[in-house]
Amino acid sequence: MRLPALAALASPGREGALNDEASLACQWCDWQGLSLNNNGTVQMIKSKDAKPSRALRGRAGRMQGGRGSGRASTGAVRLWGHHAVEAALNNPERKHRKLWATREGIAALNGELPANFPLEYAQGADLARLVARDAPHQGLVLECDGLEDVFLGDVLDGDSARPIILLDSVTDPHNVGAILRSAAAFGAAALVTQDRHAPPESGVVAKSASGALEIVPWVRVVNLARALEEIAEAGYWRIGLDGKAEASIAEALPAGPVALVLGSEGEGLRLNISQHCDALARLPMSGAIESLNVSNAAAIALYAAATRPSMEE
Repeated sequence: MRLPALAALASPGREGALNDEASLACQWCDWQGLSLNNNGTVQMIKSKDAKPSRALRGRAGRMQGGRGSGRASTGAVRLWGHHAVEAALNNPERKHRKLWATREGIAALNGELPANFPLEYAQGADLARLVARDAPHQGLVLECDGLEDVFLGDVLDGDSARPIILLDSVTDPHNVGAILRSAAAFGAAALVTQDRHAPPESGVVAKSASGALEIVPWVRVVNLARALEEIAEAGYWRIGLDGKAEASIAEALPAGPVALVLGSEGEGLRLNISQHCDALARLPMSGAIESLNVSNAAAIALYAAATRPSMEE
């Protein structure tokens, strides 16, 4: 590194005229841990008392972001936890980049990894540096490409007996993951969210979904109201959950295709979204508790949809 002002002080034309300014320059270099060369350049010097910085071990130390970042490389997602990683490994739609694991984590997997799979064994402490702080990696961290986009039209061309669940401004990745898990358990056809008001695909979502991220199609749309219109045109009855609605979920559910719409906790459904629902319904609650977590509400609504009388009955 060359500093012009210091270079002028140390130039040959002034070798015999170093004054107080030059002394101050030298003192400044000492204070910064630098040395001033005759040609006006400065370089770092090591102090005898300086303690070496503690480097992160293994791959964790080489990855951008360092400890606790939980970030994968560009264009990839990093998943952790037994169920999330095992489901991703078994998903033929996933392109896997690399797996970091403890030997115990590998032993707990159901099945064998393919030959030449990019695997690196590591200690649990090193794996912790690859994921979000305090994330329960369970000895497995997988970096892979994100899932391919799913289009609403493809879902509507599928089995209309399976409910579709839509989320309006639900941004907590733990809630979205838990809802994906319930959607898989009760046979939902898809989860639909709006791009601007939903979390991205991530390790937190995958861990909370406990493998369901690989099972339930996740449709992202630009305009949720327009998506509701498209769903209605396909013959679905749209029910928005609202704690102040007169009808219960059981009363509002039709025998035919249904789409369940849930809003964020506290705010609930936005006005425009509720106006795009065919009916509003509430969960049958005692009144001792004002509301439920949105993931719990989604599970109850999906259970009600799964156990309703069918058209054949």
